[in-house]
Amino acid sequence: MNASNPLLHFEDLPPFDRISPDQVEPALDQLLAANRAAVEKVLQQTDHNWQQLIVPLDEAGDRLSRSWSPVSHLNGVKNNAELRSAYEQCLPKLSEFSTWFSQHPSLFEAYRELAEKAGESLNTAQQKMLDNTLRDFRLSGVDLPEARKQRFADIQKRLSELTNRFSNNVLDASQGWSKHITDAAELVGLPPSALDSAAAAAAAKNLQGWLFTLDFPSFQPVMTYADNRALRQEVYTAFVTRASDQGPQAGQWDNAPLMEEILALREEKAALLGFASYAHLSVERKMARSPEEVIQFLEDLAARAHPQAQQEFAELQAFAAEQGVDHLQPWDVGYYSEKLRQARYAISQEELRPWFPAPRVIEGLFQVAGRLFDLSFEMDASVPTWHPDARYYRVVRNGQPLAGFYLDLYAREGKRGGAWMDVCRNRRRTADDQLQLPVAYLTCNFTAPVGGKPSLLTHTEVTTLFHEFGHGLHHMLTQVDVADVAGINGVAWDAVELPSQFMENFCWEREGLDLITGHIDTGEPLPQNLFEKMLAAKNFQSAMQLVRQLEFSLFDFRLHLQLKKPDAAAIQGLLDQVRQQVSVVPTAAFNRFQNSFSHIFAGGYAAGYYSYKWAEVLSADAFSAFEEEGIFNPETGRRFCREILEKGGSQDAMELFINFRGREPQVDALLRHSGITG
Repeated sequence: MNASNPLLHFEDLPPFDRISPDQVEPALDQLLAANRAAVEKVLQQTDHNWQQLIVPLDEAGDRLSRSWSPVSHLNGVKNNAELRSAYEQCLPKLSEFSTWFSQHPSLFEAYRELAEKAGESLNTAQQKMLDNTLRDFRLSGVDLPEARKQRFADIQKRLSELTNRFSNNVLDASQGWSKHITDAAELVGLPPSALDSAAAAAAAKNLQGWLFTLDFPSFQPVMTYADNRALRQEVYTAFVTRASDQGPQAGQWDNAPLMEEILALREEKAALLGFASYAHLSVERKMARSPEEVIQFLEDLAARAHPQAQQEFAELQAFAAEQGVDHLQPWDVGYYSEKLRQARYAISQEELRPWFPAPRVIEGLFQVAGRLFDLSFEMDASVPTWHPDARYYRVVRNGQPLAGFYLDLYAREGKRGGAWMDVCRNRRRTADDQLQLPVAYLTCNFTAPVGGKPSLLTHTEVTTLFHEFGHGLHHMLTQVDVADVAGINGVAWDAVELPSQFMENFCWEREGLDLITGHIDTGEPLPQNLFEKMLAAKNFQSAMQLVRQLEFSLFDFRLHLQLKKPDAAAIQGLLDQVRQQVSVVPTAAFNRFQNSFSHIFAGGYAAGYYSYKWAEVLSADAFSAFEEEGIFNPETGRRFCREILEKGGSQDAMELFINFRGREPQVDALLRHSGITG
């Protein structure tokens, strides 16, 4: 092996200060060859047991995942032409190896033999890992005739290329548009935080005035606060037409052909495996038992929320009419919603910012997790990262290290939008019986600090941070030693949002807010009068927000369930149908939301976006136990940690939920938390 390649030789954390694009493909080639050799070696044995079959493959697979993980992460947070090219060269190779492994008939037989023979000698996690693996062999076409196997492999390879291109197009379209303004009169209504960020963005490009982009911390304040209606319309148009045939960049990074091919290939893949649709294939790995159950769940929520959403929108229209706007346009909705919120509750996200300086929020987040799960957190500045804003922390309990994570909070050029948690390293028991501790990446895109002052977060950004940290805790607090079912691995996709949405609740509790707030000037916690206004406004337009999520969920699921000829017109037609069914807010004819819907076309949420609402039922019901027993009740916290966070994917999600809650989940808590009365 090449001794100078840091992607081949690191014992602990990724050497981000030494990784370069030219190292990526050579490292991957060597590790894929090593993994293939490991498979052939274990298959030379006739008596398959855990130690001789699983452990060597786990060792080889872990080396591969730990080498690829920082590369994949850098592609998301420090994207450039050289890295993108290296990354794209590797995707077909990874796809080919994955398909070769999961379609290997002799390997499948070895796993099946071990599962049948080992039986009760395996622990729960080992048995679950084998069950999942045998299922995944079948869902990868191991039983198919040779010609169909090859077609399946070709589909997988092509899908990896197309979904990556989709993601790149969204990133390029987002960063390919900006609005330069030099006249302050055009920016009336925008808060100082937005103006300061826009001025800093302009200065970074050696421009006078202010520069606005389609990054969410720049886009959202314009849509919410700018009195300039023409500016709102221009920014809105650029945002909702990204990567499409419409708008200011029409055709430049159009994702329509990619969507058509992605959907057609998914449908063909499902058919090869004998499923009626890709949605049927998708639910095989989820808590939901059938597509019909998913549709019924979504339409039941829609029936409960839609009348209230209509009423909320009618109130908004009436309010806008009082302000002289008779025809509410899509670019008016956020602006007049904020005006109505302030008129009704005398509170805004901007007004709350001074109480949420990022350093105080992070410290408070650690205190909340500490009180709930008996943890402490230690920053280690000696660990190399990819950017000065990124930090590394250790997670400790009673002096013993449990895990680690990287925290990267702020939006910047070359960084993919949104917020996410990803795996850097899995918890596992190594071949020499050492315990490898888990490490996570936690990534957000908040407004960056300006002028040497801390970033002041909105309350929405704070809940986003808590959400991603909940995913991180699920990965980091696992006590499972089998990597494939440790942490978030092996967790049903429609249950994986439970810990993340659960953590958001502490951003709405007085006891939680006392820990995470401290005024930028005085250090005082959030005043009671502001807290009461926050609570009063919590469910403002909550039904409108719920039907918006249901629109996304139903569109995604029906797209993968019933659309057999997925051309661009049919995709748009289906989205229009769903909007007619559940939406209450007007949509511009040029809106091409689907062209930047990365969750389903470039992420893991295809025929699974409903998981957010499905898991919110679980999380709301789980949190109701804390409402009943005490927000920081240590025994309830220990039980949640023990039954949900520590078990990871080692048992079925419903089984774990019942172990924690004492019963199956009920929708009542979600409706109550959301203020849905229907």
